[in-house]
Amino acid sequence: METPTVRWRRLLPRTPARWAAAVAVLAVLVGGGTWTAVADDGPPAVQREDRMLRPGGVEIDTSYFTAAGSGKRPAVLIGHGFGGSKNDVRAQAEKLAADGYAVLTWSARGFGKSGGAISLNDPEGEVKDVSGLIDWLAGRPEVELDKKGDPRVGLTGASYGGAVSLLAAGYDQRVDAIAPVITYWNLADALFPDGVFKKLWAGIFVTSGGGCEKFEKKLCEMYERVAVSGKPDAAATELLTERSPSAVADRIKVPSLLVQGQSDSLFPLGHADAMQKAISANGAPVSVDWISGGHDGGDSETARVEGRVGSWFDRYLKEETGTDTGPAFRVTRTGGIDSTDGAALKRGASSDTYPGLRSGGREIPLRATGGGGTPAGAGTETGAGTETGAGTETGAGTTTKSTGSAETFRNPAGAVPPAISAVPGVGGGLSQLSSLGVGLSLDFPGQFGRFESAPLATPVHVTGTPTVRVNVKEAAGQDAVLFGKVYDVSPDGRQQVLPSQLVAPYRITPDQQGKPIELALPAMDHEFDAGHRMRLVFSATDLGYASPAEPATYTVTADGPLTVPTAPAVATAAATLPWWTWGLPAAALVIAAGLLITARRRTATPAPDPALTDVPLQITGLSKKYAKSVDRYAVRELSFRVEKGQVLGLLGPNGAGKTTTLRMLMGLITPDEGEIRVFGQAIRPGAPVLSRVGAFVEGAGFLPHLSGRANLDLYWQATGRPAEDAHIEEALEIAGLGDALARAVRTYSQGMRQRLAIAQAMLGMPDLLILDEPTNGLDPPQIREMRDVMIRYAAGGRTVIVSSHLLSEVEQSCTHLVVMDRGRLVQAGPVAEITGSGDMILVTVAETVSEPLAEKVASLPGIGSAVRTDDGRGLLVRLDGATTSRLVADLVRLDVPVTGVGPHRRLEDAFLTLISGGAA
Repeated sequence: METPTVRWRRLLPRTPARWAAAVAVLAVLVGGGTWTAVADDGPPAVQREDRMLRPGGVEIDTSYFTAAGSGKRPAVLIGHGFGGSKNDVRAQAEKLAADGYAVLTWSARGFGKSGGAISLNDPEGEVKDVSGLIDWLAGRPEVELDKKGDPRVGLTGASYGGAVSLLAAGYDQRVDAIAPVITYWNLADALFPDGVFKKLWAGIFVTSGGGCEKFEKKLCEMYERVAVSGKPDAAATELLTERSPSAVADRIKVPSLLVQGQSDSLFPLGHADAMQKAISANGAPVSVDWISGGHDGGDSETARVEGRVGSWFDRYLKEETGTDTGPAFRVTRTGGIDSTDGAALKRGASSDTYPGLRSGGREIPLRATGGGGTPAGAGTETGAGTETGAGTETGAGTTTKSTGSAETFRNPAGAVPPAISAVPGVGGGLSQLSSLGVGLSLDFPGQFGRFESAPLATPVHVTGTPTVRVNVKEAAGQDAVLFGKVYDVSPDGRQQVLPSQLVAPYRITPDQQGKPIELALPAMDHEFDAGHRMRLVFSATDLGYASPAEPATYTVTADGPLTVPTAPAVATAAATLPWWTWGLPAAALVIAAGLLITARRRTATPAPDPALTDVPLQITGLSKKYAKSVDRYAVRELSFRVEKGQVLGLLGPNGAGKTTTLRMLMGLITPDEGEIRVFGQAIRPGAPVLSRVGAFVEGAGFLPHLSGRANLDLYWQATGRPAEDAHIEEALEIAGLGDALARAVRTYSQGMRQRLAIAQAMLGMPDLLILDEPTNGLDPPQIREMRDVMIRYAAGGRTVIVSSHLLSEVEQSCTHLVVMDRGRLVQAGPVAEITGSGDMILVTVAETVSEPLAEKVASLPGIGSAVRTDDGRGLLVRLDGATTSRLVADLVRLDVPVTGVGPHRRLEDAFLTLISGGAA
């Protein structure tokens, strides 16, 4: 499903390109919608039509994507995540459109340019909007219909968009397939799990929506009521449940690909498990995919997930029965570190059937250790694998029942300080390395009870939800609020890792106390190595949740072993070897030798060029073909040079090759021909000279709860370079963020986030700064501020390369230009030279120029075009063989009251002339 162009701006998609529309003469209104060419660097061309619709009585901002072709095609609706807009899913929409779908994206109520209040996927609000959008698709002539008014349609989307996909399938029988990603089954269970208020995530939820006032009134009142009391009430639970997919569980009967995140304390894996059980019970095909990342961060595996979603729709919308939709269950596992870049290595594991969360249970005996509170009945450790009173685990894996050991601990007044497990936006990055012994967690002495296994005689891979039977008592007979988690403890006991940084909350009422109850721990996919211990901890507090403010004393008794699911049917993919490495050893040697020689020839780095030591960039004869093409070029024979102190604007229509050029400049892809030299050093992937290059080519993933300054500090620390090399104060002065640096990033405007991202790119004060669409999504004052940032940065003798669609801004901020079209260089030079040259003449007249007169002038011999100026008091005339004196004579002959004639060309005029090859 990958297109030849790999997009960098997943979080900050491009704004519509006004000059692309002018070039293609496509700026036409179609029933109130604007139609724009959006293809970038690779075929087929995708067209986008923007329009406001009122499917449910509220204005909804939509974009409709189609590729060339006259045949009927299925449709796909893509929803966006909470706090986002339709722009967030543009790249995926373009890919699906290029693959033969009619794709409609929209901004949900209260987001983007859409009207209305946020009502959290209310069946009478957002869900009704989706049905209205399906109605609209049914009227499109290119959309395939199952019957009149019933288009062949699938839905996908992440988080908020994933939930509305499920809800639409339950409320609208015209939906044919769905692929929800990292979403919820029951929103009440997500925000009030087991009756415990998930306060940190709930607060972020409301803030990212724009504040309580942006929500439907009763939702705002509900949130404020629960946030103040710290405990959800029945009305709050009912309100969220009725707007959840679980409310229509028996009505979702379409093929469903369920993608859920392992690094997700907002919507954990149990939500996908509930979806799978309900939808498969309705008789529909279901596949479950546990990705590495999630709402807490980490690797979202975007390319793989979008590829699988595309295959799912190919099978169930296009009815391509031979399409491989993947296994019934797949999980991404981490194992080892890539020595080349320090990234966690990932490998898929799969099963032909979904194992659920409790398959292959294995009992692990436990004993209280006294680590957090007061132990009662704890045995003593007598040997490497034997514990008195705790049972033993033998090498064969047999176990005996744990004793009734107990731990007593307290909930402190005010529930502070709280234990730390998941921190939204932080945990995911760390959880990627859980299996490598890296993690973040904190439990305070006296506030938790701890139970521990003997050292494991063999490795145990846990896939699913561990469970344990316990007896809980609260001394005063009140509710007990506990948080359970399972740590992986190293053999020496010095390091404990919390898999995926997850914790499970429990509210244990007085009528449940004093008798055995079974508690489910967080679902996980994690391998506990031989010699390691499993440590079960129950804490009285957790940073992400609301605990009782009153002090309390809890006693927890283990009433049995920890039962861990091992999902024996799930097999990790092996790193397969080519047949000749074992079948034909002699041939393997020959082939390997040939490959080695070829690789050395291909990767040998040319020697530095001393003559270019002070030249920031020189590109010579650069060419790159499209993937799987022998004669189609994304970039062809491109050559230009950039000097110190220049602000270079890289311009070109969609498909010109700008993105491919920047990717080669960054060392992300390798040219087929030619070379790139930065300060005399040839660019190759990982070239040391790239440390002198800073780039903003994708929306930065800042941690919303941290300040701007803290985000920059963390980023620089992650590079492993000395703190004194960051030049952070200098970068911040240029970025001009001021006092905002001390505030949480979630409070930032779009312009402030952009400037923080630019400041991040400036860390280390690189000599060459590359900015791809730095003004994307900014209002005019913010664009002016960004212009000043670029000019200030270059003023110190450094160099800036900026790719932008805003020609007026490029004209004001750039000193030099490189104009590309269809992969080739059209013109390069100073801005003044490009805008001042050419054959564009401005004719001013004493009265308003009529359209018929403009047409007469355009038809004169030797005239390429004649267009009225915006004020109507002049003509922009492009000479195509005629001279200026001949033009004046013809105008006098036509009785045109000429008041002035002279060369005139704005950058936009020059640009259009250059890339149209003289046919503006």
